[in-house]
Amino acid sequence: MKYYIAKVKVIMTDDKGRQKKNIEQYCVHAVSVTDAETKVHAEFANDGLEFEVTSVIETKIIKVID
Repeated sequence: MKYYIAKVKVIMTDDKGRQKKNIEQYCVHAVSVTDAETKVHAEFANDGLEFEVTSVIETKIIKVID
């Protein structure tokens, strides 16, 4: 498995009813680009937020050390 960076455009509505667009990045441990995108969709599925995965790229990260 490899690490991928997924960029996600999240649209949130503030207290005044205005929409705010944020681009967030997530590190995803997956077997392929498609698998990484699927994992991001699963993560956001129950949040009730409007989102779009704009890109998924493979990183050179070998291992995450806690």
